[in-house]
This record gives sequence, structure tokens and C-alpha cells, in this order.
Amino acid sequence: MPHDKAPHTSSSLHDLARKATHSPKLLTKAEIIQLADHVLKGGEHASEFEKEAARKARHNPEGLEENEIIALGKKILSA
Repeated sequence: MPHDKAPHTSSSLHDLARKATHSPKLLTKAEIIQLADHVLKGGEHASEFEKEAARKARHNPEGLEENEIIALGKKILSA
């Protein structure tokens, strides 16, 4: 009997990052916060712009500009 495996966290995060780079305005608040949390965890590798966008997303995900969402997605894809 085959067992369906739950998607691996990193693969779903990469899917989310791809969505952020291609369709940033379609992300939900929770998805934006998830991206921000991941960027902040690996903060020593993030640029100051990426860190600031991630902090801003934690406090007001709806207020993030499209280019900031794209930057978060690109940061995750480049890691």
C-alpha cells in the first residue's frame, strides 16, 4: 500500500519563494511572514535591504512593496 509523504519543508519553502518572485501580490499574509521568518533566521547572509524587508513583513505583511517580497523570495532561492 503506497504511502503519500508530506512535502518536505524546504521544497515547499522553495515553491513559496518561486511564487514570491513570479506572483508576489498573490501571497497571503501568512506566506509573507513565513518567507520573512526564514530570511531572518539566516540573517547573517541577508543584505541590509532583505533584513529590513523581513522585519517590516513581520510587523505589517500587507504593507510590503512588491520589490521587497520579490527580494525575500530571491534570497531564499539563492541560499
